[in-house]
Amino acid sequence: MVDAALVLQTACALRHARRILVITGAGLSADSGLPTYRGVGGLYNGHTDEGLPIEVALSGPMLRRDPALCWKYIAQLGSACLGGQPNAGHYAIAELQRRKPQCWVLTQNVDGYHRAAGSPPERLIEIHGQLAPLFCQSCGAEAPQLGEHLQRPLPPLCATCHGVLRPPVVLFQELLPELALNVLYEEMAKGFDAVLSVGTTASFPYIHEPMLRTRVAGGFTAEINPEPTDHSIHMDAFLRCRALDVMGDLVSHI
Repeated sequence: MVDAALVLQTACALRHARRILVITGAGLSADSGLPTYRGVGGLYNGHTDEGLPIEVALSGPMLRRDPALCWKYIAQLGSACLGGQPNAGHYAIAELQRRKPQCWVLTQNVDGYHRAAGSPPERLIEIHGQLAPLFCQSCGAEAPQLGEHLQRPLPPLCATCHGVLRPPVVLFQELLPELALNVLYEEMAKGFDAVLSVGTTASFPYIHEPMLRTRVAGGFTAEINPEPTDHSIHMDAFLRCRALDVMGDLVSHI
């Protein structure tokens, strides 16, 4: 049972905040049926069928060296994302953005559920990219129907030049999208009154940096997660639960 006092504290902070950042990770989409990457029920705890760390199999160099092997794991992600849909947590975050016109979402997720739930694209930073549309690495032609390509032999090939297709997603050992990074740091420079971390271990520097900056500046920080992370003890409020269980309640107080 989540602490009602912490819920009210967090809701009050969000209500009075002008600039808000919601950071989301795989835990948010777990209630849509998607596996998390690590931790309890993690898809990538351990090694792949080939005995490789997932960081090797699902990497930019592997896509170039062995496209079929890399696409085996891209296809797992793609099938999972296409088989699910946004949950109440996604819709509550979109509603928070409607009520708070300076509320931004920074997501590590590539499933597209924030867009589908109604989060405005102009205030959505998809720092790890998206799974669609596919594009050809050779000629740049787009192939929008991810689902159709997953029904065919892998890797999917371009209808124009027969080059290997790929999604605009950040694989391991690849650089983050420059535009998304620029937007993130522009908004961080303006400062946030409150940061809400939802379903992420915040293990990457560009994910936990907004929380650290906000805390140092005297802003409010809160975390929603079923299990504590390295950052939980430093938060103003740690709500030990799923986003699905509490996000709607938080937004209802605003």
